[in-house]
Amino acid sequence: MKKSSKYIIITCIGLFSLSAFKLYENDRLFEISKNIELFVSVFRELNKNYVDDVDPSTLMRTGIDAMVGSLDPYTNYITESQVERYRISDDERFQGIGASVAVIDSKVFLSDLLEGGAAEKGGLNAGDEIISINGELIKGKNKEDVLIMLRGVAGSPVKLVVSRNDSDKDETITVERDEINIPNVPYAGVVDKGIAYINLTTFTDNAAANISKELKRMKREAKEGEEIKGVIIDLRHNGGGLLREAVAICNIFMPKGEEVVFTRGKLKEKDQSFKTMSVPEDLDIPITVLVDKKSASASEIVSGVLQDKDRAVIVGQRSYGKGLVQNIFELGYNNRVKITTSKYYIPSGRCIQGVEYANGEPVDIPDNKRTKFKTKNGRSVLDGGGVTPDVKTPAAEVNDITKALLDQNIIFSYVNEYVLKNDSIKDIDLFSFAKYDEFVAYAKKKNFTYLTPGEAEIKALEEVIKDKNEMKSQVSADISSMKNKFTAAKANDFVKYKDEIVRHIEKEIISRYFYQKGATKLALRRDKEVEEAIAILKDKTRYNSILGIK
Repeated sequence: MKKSSKYIIITCIGLFSLSAFKLYENDRLFEISKNIELFVSVFRELNKNYVDDVDPSTLMRTGIDAMVGSLDPYTNYITESQVERYRISDDERFQGIGASVAVIDSKVFLSDLLEGGAAEKGGLNAGDEIISINGELIKGKNKEDVLIMLRGVAGSPVKLVVSRNDSDKDETITVERDEINIPNVPYAGVVDKGIAYINLTTFTDNAAANISKELKRMKREAKEGEEIKGVIIDLRHNGGGLLREAVAICNIFMPKGEEVVFTRGKLKEKDQSFKTMSVPEDLDIPITVLVDKKSASASEIVSGVLQDKDRAVIVGQRSYGKGLVQNIFELGYNNRVKITTSKYYIPSGRCIQGVEYANGEPVDIPDNKRTKFKTKNGRSVLDGGGVTPDVKTPAAEVNDITKALLDQNIIFSYVNEYVLKNDSIKDIDLFSFAKYDEFVAYAKKKNFTYLTPGEAEIKALEEVIKDKNEMKSQVSADISSMKNKFTAAKANDFVKYKDEIVRHIEKEIISRYFYQKGATKLALRRDKEVEEAIAILKDKTRYNSILGIK
């Protein structure tokens, strides 16, 4: 009798739960139906009665944008005219000449040539001014328009008329467009005795294979007594890419068959789990991973997984905080909507996605508001906003004067003239820029000026009170005094920030002769975070202590 009563109770609970669920679903459907009806009614009445004529498409777009904008920055409505911008292939390759451009005083110059790209093969140089493309003059065009003109089907020709500082006449160069494959590992090398460094800039095709290849090469080439005993993986400023490459990179250092990441969403049948599929390359080599605020998505999966598994020490600043999965849905009339459908979770069970936004960007939230999870060795890690490094380092900051020199292309323009006087640089390791006084004189000749944030605020204040004579007379003396103080404070900036400015000049110069690979190698000479990573890898006791290894 007791047994049957137990079954009756369980059945009743089951029926009650089912009824409650149906009531919830019915209530939800009613709310959806009611609010759609209200939305349509408001839209109809506005179009019918509003005092001015309204464009129905614009009005509806405003409503839709507000709706999706209230969710997260990655859920977007895509109109028919925007569809082509969202056609991104898995490997993110595109076709063109392998160069970017810089716009200076309405003139367009080639910049950032890709080593081995069509532009380099065709004899073009960074710093060449583009006069026309296929007969069309381009002075005054913006950067995006020029890049579109340079892109095209691989194998198709593009005719450029360029002007060079060392030539009195324009030169016509025809370049054959090609498929552009930006290297995802622009540099890998030994940065200290027994310490390998690998720079990964994006998670495109073969990212894992390239890391594995470079690690094997460095191990193979190591001399006796200098065997590779630690590896630094640099994911700073890496915005992510292909999930499969993130899983494969983890697999280089983790056993086969381990769960790397899983997704959870509203539709449980679409949840997925991703595991390591191959035999690992090295299960024992100590690892440090460098991250910063620009490390996102796949970068956070790799760093977070290796942290959760206590397989690597993470060094740097808290990462960006993007752990969402989006899918695009057809809406009809060739419109689409991109919707966040699930979230990524890593082995400890935490989600790296930021939980608060401001102006479309994740906002750091205090650690005491983040949920704690445990790594394999029992260390505490946090969710709700990126990967927090095991060893935190201060972010490198660019001072106002350096930022202005870069933004105004003063350094770029100076280096254009520098390379005309210097055919080559023999050794990156021995290179040092020794003409700083010449650069300062060049900047002054170009009438270089800049505003600090404080000066910008004063300028804004002056704009506010320019028509308010009484207020203007009362504060003009104070404003003048503040402006003089800022001017005096800036007077010595070329001397004060010489080392920082020189680093950026050297980087621009080296990139002209040795491209991105050379610029990366040069930057390692003064990289505090790389120095910290090396110190951790060379101190086994400290390394084990950070990871909780007994």
